[in-house]
Amino acid sequence: MLPFIRSDLAQFTAYKPHPSSDTDAAVPTELDRLDTNESPYDLPLQLKEKLAWTYQQVIETNRYPDGGHKTLKEAIAQYVNESAKLTSSLITSANISVGNGSDELIRSLLIATCLGGEGSILVANPTFSMYAILAQTLGIPIVTVERNAANFEIDLTAAQSAIAQTQNPPIRVVFVVHPNSPTANPLTTDELTWLKGLSEQILVVIDEAYFEFSQNTLIGELVQRPNWVILRTFSKAFRLAAMRVGYCVAHPEAIAILEKVRLPYNLPSFSMAAALVALKNRELLLESISQTLIERDKLIHTLSQHSKLQVSPSAANFIYLRLQGNIFHSQDNVLKNLHDRLKQSGTLVRLLSEGLRITIGTSEENTRTINRIQAALVNFKF
Repeated sequence: MLPFIRSDLAQFTAYKPHPSSDTDAAVPTELDRLDTNESPYDLPLQLKEKLAWTYQQVIETNRYPDGGHKTLKEAIAQYVNESAKLTSSLITSANISVGNGSDELIRSLLIATCLGGEGSILVANPTFSMYAILAQTLGIPIVTVERNAANFEIDLTAAQSAIAQTQNPPIRVVFVVHPNSPTANPLTTDELTWLKGLSEQILVVIDEAYFEFSQNTLIGELVQRPNWVILRTFSKAFRLAAMRVGYCVAHPEAIAILEKVRLPYNLPSFSMAAALVALKNRELLLESISQTLIERDKLIHTLSQHSKLQVSPSAANFIYLRLQGNIFHSQDNVLKNLHDRLKQSGTLVRLLSEGLRITIGTSEENTRTINRIQAALVNFKF
């Protein structure tokens, strides 16, 4: 360990990107990449051509991008109102902050609330790993509670107890995903009631990365809840994972603070142009959602027919796959073996401690995934 590096980082494990570019010779070079919840569909050619024209004719690469994101914020505000079925003026550009992916916004929220020993965060595992990873990189304490093993609801008794007992430093931020990743379940009425009852001293961050698939949003709650922030992204349904554009919706005072702590010129001009094109053509791009949901239901139905598989209901563009009877707990090598066999046959999925998260791909990818899972399970001894 270098002597000038923080000692706690020695125990830190970096986020592992998808392994498609880091595979051995035994793995096919053409992979079905169902491990990162991206859209399986690229931008239509006509939109790529429009972006190419924008890059050639409009963007001056020798100039810094629009550091205030004015045009993009206005377009996002319009879409947010539309998507939440709100009046056109309820959410304005003053309610929007834009980041280099949602990850940058999460980091900015942590800097604005917990840095300097002023707070810790609460997460309910399993959930999106970047909340804890980013907190750890900043030296912010992480308090974890569990979820119900059957339906993945947050253990609210444990969560409330953790908030009451954690005092040095106190819990300043609660992170939830709606619907949750990796388990794909939306927030329940009880969970929402609990979030609404939290002290205004606690920031509630609701990650709606998969809103376009669930069509279930809490944007309408923001007017009466200044301690709530909602995150969204262009990386999923809008097919712009390569552009790294995320945004959050919150009270203007919270947005003003985020603008203070974010890096200047944090979003490249081309990324902003892509997001604007996506919003302008949102009806075209979001048409693919219906096919994704059909494929998702097909995957759930087919895999659920297998006596050893357990597939949870999903409100997102992915499914969470376990073995019946918590076999993974008694035979933890089965889970890894299944993951590895899928990888060797050409399907990448996300390996987690108690299950596999499988992104919904194209019809062809999903068919291959089903066949490969069934073939792999034939050779397992349960």
